[in-house]
Amino acid sequence: MNEKILIIEDEAAIRQILAEPLKSAGYGVVCAADGVEGLNAFRAQAADLIILDIMLPKLDGYRVCETIRRESRVPIILLTALDSEDAQIKGFDKLADDYITKPFSVRLVLKRVEALLRRTAHDDETKTLRYKDLSICEAERRVCVAGKEVALTRLEFEILLLFMKNVGRVFTRNDLLNLAWGYDFVGGEKGVNFHIMNLRRKLNVGYIETVRGVGYKIAKD
Repeated sequence: MNEKILIIEDEAAIRQILAEPLKSAGYGVVCAADGVEGLNAFRAQAADLIILDIMLPKLDGYRVCETIRRESRVPIILLTALDSEDAQIKGFDKLADDYITKPFSVRLVLKRVEALLRRTAHDDETKTLRYKDLSICEAERRVCVAGKEVALTRLEFEILLLFMKNVGRVFTRNDLLNLAWGYDFVGGEKGVNFHIMNLRRKLNVGYIETVRGVGYKIAKD
């Protein structure tokens, strides 16, 4: 198990109550203490699941959830003392995946995390991601442009998959080194530029944009 869980919760005691069992269960854990810090951690860490409090300093959980949903489909569990039906409906309207009220059972949280990650993994394996004329199927390692299959190298596929799972999100070259390569690639940032150039040439659709001085993204419509 190597999934990473991001906990966005302002109460240190609750962060610890959640973090320790998750670590013991084999998950990587990153914590943030307010909404702004949580968004920064989300953009830096590429979490597999987020446990998000609603009543947060600086930026409340609803707004954090809404912002994340504009950039990613990462599973989100809202964890909050707000137990009214209206609060729960608002959370689901913001496209949260699950809702747990405080006080909570740690065993229940672990089971909800496990079930949501399992369901998400199945969805990712079977789903074809689409952007305009571009489609990519992770399970079949298949990429098509306007219905015509395009042959990519393993790294080119991983880079494209990362972009397609996070349409609109800007990835720095270091992000791509860490997330697509998974380690410090010998070629460094020049190697990233080379693979992006080849990927653009093979796709020939102009969807991968350069954000000057920052990195690359597939833009939203």
